Amino acid sequence: MRFSKWHAAGNVYLLTDERLDAERVPAFAVDTDGILEVLAHGDSWAEIAVWNPDGSRAEMSGNGTRIAARWLADQTGAMEIRVRIGSREIVAHVRGGEIEQDMGPVRVAESERIAGLDVIAVDVGNPHAVVIGDPDDLPLVGPLLETHPRFPNRTNVQVVRVDKPGVLTARVWERGVGETQSSGTSAVAVAAATHDGGDVLVHFPGGDLRVLLDKGAAMLIGPAERLDA
Repeated sequence: MRFSKWHAAGNVYLLTDERLDAERVPAFAVDTDGILEVLAHGDSWAEIAVWNPDGSRAEMSGNGTRIAARWLADQTGAMEIRVRIGSREIVAHVRGGEIEQDMGPVRVAESERIAGLDVIAVDVGNPHAVVIGDPDDLPLVGPLLETHPRFPNRTNVQVVRVDKPGVLTARVWERGVGETQSSGTSAVAVAAATHDGGDVLVHFPGGDLRVLLDKGAAMLIGPAERLDA
C-alpha cells in the first residue's frame, strides 16, 4: 500500500487513500499512533477514517484531522478545509505553520469517583476521562480507566497538572493505542475540564497545543507536517 508519514505535536500517523480494514491495520500501523484513511476528497474538503493501531476506529482525532487538512492544503493550496470524520465536520484554517480547527461543542460532566480517583468525563466527539494530578501517574491511571466498566466502549485518559491559569502539563493514554506523545482532542478535554473559557496552552511530551474555549465550544491550534517528504 502507498502511505505518507506525518506527525502533529509528536503524534505520528500514516496517511493513505487506499482502502483498509480492521484486519490489515495492525500490520501497517507498527510504531505509529494510527492510520488516516482518506475516503473521499475535493479541493477544499476531505472525508477520513481514523484507525487505531489495534484495528479499532476512533470517532474523532484532533491531530489526525489537522494532518488531513495539511495534506490537502499541500495538494490544492486551499487555506480553509472541511474535514469530515464520522458524524462531525471540522473546519480548519491554515495559518502559516499552524492550523486552527473549530472542534465544535465540548461537554464536560461533573467530577465522579471511579476506581478511587476523581475523574471528569469529557465528550469532544470521542470519550475522555480527565484526572487532575501528577502526569507521571499516567502509566497506572491510563490502563486502569481505559477499560473500567464505567466506560463500556473504553475511553481516552489524561492526567493533567494545572501549572497556572491558562497553562497545563498533561500526558495521554489513548484508547486502543496506549501512551502517546500528544493528542488534539485530549488537549481540548483537559482544557475544558480545568477552565471555563479563554486561551489555554497545553504542554505534552511531544509538543504544545493551544485551545481557545468559548461558550461550550473549542478551537484547537497546532502544527502538522510530513515526515517522509
